[in-house]
Amino acid sequence: QIIEMNFESFDFRGMSADDIYRYVKERIVSGKRMYLFFDELQRIAAWEDAVNAFRVDFDCDIYVTGSNAYLLSSEYSTYLSGRCVEIKMLPLSFREFLAFHDFEVRETQSALGGLRKQVFDKNGERYELREVFDAYMRFGGMPGIADVGLEQEKALSLLDGIYSTVVIRDILEREKRRGQRQLTDAVLLKKIVLFLADNIGSSVSISSIGNTLVSEGLLDDSGRRGKPSAHTVQAYVDALLESYFFYEIKRFDIKGREFLRTLGKYYIVDIGLRNYLLGFRNRDSGHAIENVVYFELLRRGYDVAIGKVGNAEIDFIAAKADEKIYVQVTESMESETVRARELAPLQGIADNYEKIVLSLHPGLETSYDGIKSIDLIEWLLENQ
Repeated sequence: QIIEMNFESFDFRGMSADDIYRYVKERIVSGKRMYLFFDELQRIAAWEDAVNAFRVDFDCDIYVTGSNAYLLSSEYSTYLSGRCVEIKMLPLSFREFLAFHDFEVRETQSALGGLRKQVFDKNGERYELREVFDAYMRFGGMPGIADVGLEQEKALSLLDGIYSTVVIRDILEREKRRGQRQLTDAVLLKKIVLFLADNIGSSVSISSIGNTLVSEGLLDDSGRRGKPSAHTVQAYVDALLESYFFYEIKRFDIKGREFLRTLGKYYIVDIGLRNYLLGFRNRDSGHAIENVVYFELLRRGYDVAIGKVGNAEIDFIAAKADEKIYVQVTESMESETVRARELAPLQGIADNYEKIVLSLHPGLETSYDGIKSIDLIEWLLENQ
């Protein structure tokens, strides 16, 4: 009942939409529901005619997957008359990372008589939960890393392949295919990628990207490169957003109840890819864990915005249906100064929705005037 066709394979090279229809029709099991899987189907001219015909002629579920080099996800519904459901894939969550790498979390007795969580691999080796979380923060959530193992050289090689093929090649090829001449400079594209990766979680404007690249000499190639126009930089940033390499998050004024047109922030889809691009470092680990929290909120089905309360900022407002959570993210809640800084914006919100602070070192207090202080790793392990 399952028919699978991958159009990167030579088996299906040179097929037309009519050939695909005949291939599937010959394999239909009478009286049974069929499950049709097509990968890189967009390589075939008029592929949508075959898919629309399958839907009409057979009892079937159809799955189409493919790279952004050929078609943006937003373009599928145009080809399929709006009769499709988009399933967005994200890299692995921390819970999925544990499962893919054959780690198991178990509760063991602690010296103080309570229970603590520890991690065991398939050979029975024991690790501290924080050790494995640090591996996740280093290597990221690309599923292919589970195949090569948590070795830095192999992981970086895999991330290099993802970056150079999926990101750079796909973006430039797609623009060429669309007949657009705006995105032709691979060097500029890489500089903008590096800038955004370096500034995750920071307020960024399109003009600031161009200005910074020029002031740091990154676009000055012996006088041959001038400052790119804001329009050009915007086109490159839009392409990175369309390819799901970066995600943009807008500001929401909580008191005025409106989205603001002021600076947004960008987060990178996988923290491992950021480490591949910039090297491993600890100096902005706060922004890195913020990045992880943002994508975990998306995985859990929330719409996410930055919150503004007067001059203060809340890292995330996460909303869905009748539910809303205000989230602050910080490395530690153990310092009194940091505690005051992180709690103040949440204390300025008058409504009764849940307010939480996520941190790697939450301290002994679990609540401050109704604001919960939660261990970030425990939160990531929650069964959602």
